Amino acid sequence: MNMKKSVLIALTTLTIGFLSNKAIAQTDTTKRDTATKTTTTTGTAATPTTPSGSGDLVGVLNSSTTFAPLALAVKSAELDATLKGPGPYTIFAPNDVAFSKVPKPAMDDLMKDHAKLAKLLKYHVVAGKYTKADIIKALTVGKGKAALKTVDGETLNLSVNDKSELQIVDAKGNAAQVISFDTMASNGVVHGLNGVLMPQ
Repeated sequence: MNMKKSVLIALTTLTIGFLSNKAIAQTDTTKRDTATKTTTTTGTAATPTTPSGSGDLVGVLNSSTTFAPLALAVKSAELDATLKGPGPYTIFAPNDVAFSKVPKPAMDDLMKDHAKLAKLLKYHVVAGKYTKADIIKALTVGKGKAALKTVDGETLNLSVNDKSELQIVDAKGNAAQVISFDTMASNGVVHGLNGVLMPQ
């Protein structure tokens, strides 16, 4: 019974956190939309934050300095055509800090081996559109846990950690936290991660 209460408390806290993020995101969206319209009109460089509605998933990744290393990796692995497709897809996108934690020799090897890089990147992509509201529903049904299938058929295990943060545990047992939610694209949604997930 205590375990059940703990899970419910964690989910409630996570939901409140999501709703707070949504309120902040809505405030930011107005600013972003204005910035995006200005950018389109004047033809200047994209704003450093990821604007919602920047076209497809590749456009969203390319329009943000936060996801610049991921955008470069997607292009190197020749996945941009897939992520420009109809989808929809959900990308759990490692941010620039997450990529900076990968040792340079390992990153250099990945950038040279396109098949290996593509496998790593596909491990962050789920078929279907899962907004934060959908994730909350899945966690509620799963009593604090949920599993999503990647485009390669791998499993991503989502759960709420002891700090009431949404985390994803990869095939090697490493956890990354979801730190931003619901950056919308025409063919899916991007959630930001503070770590790079490693497939089997």
